[in-house]
Amino acid sequence: MEKYFYPAIFHKAEEGGFWVSFPDFPECLTEGDDLSQSYEMACDALGLCITDYQKESKVLPKPSSLDQEEIPGDSYVVAVQFDMGEYRRKHNSKSVKKTLSIPQWINEEAVALNINFSQVLQEALLEKLHSSYSMKGCNNLVVMEKKEKYGK
Repeated sequence: MEKYFYPAIFHKAEEGGFWVSFPDFPECLTEGDDLSQSYEMACDALGLCITDYQKESKVLPKPSSLDQEEIPGDSYVVAVQFDMGEYRRKHNSKSVKKTLSIPQWINEEAVALNINFSQVLQEALLEKLHSSYSMKGCNNLVVMEKKEKYGK
């Protein structure tokens, strides 16, 4: 897994909420109405910045360690995580061909109703995955965590 952790500075905004900067990525700025939304936005902004660096074959900077003296009094330093593996899985729209078998009568009925087999299979698989995993993460970046199964 490619997980990246970079320090972000959460600055209190005069109009309320926070604006966020990344010392290692000066071009990466975002904001939010509260700390929670600001963190979600920071995850997204960091992810976009890292993927842009990789697309342009730029070397990612080493995460800096910030001293508290460098941080303004009304600001907070927070480590923001970006999981490249989860991002790729979520944004990889490449299709794979699967061969499957169904009873002939189901096939005939579905064809007669003009049902899209691929769409039905995708929807059923997503529903099955959602029931097996709990979802958590940063706004558009989703991290799946397997639910523990109790008993049989």
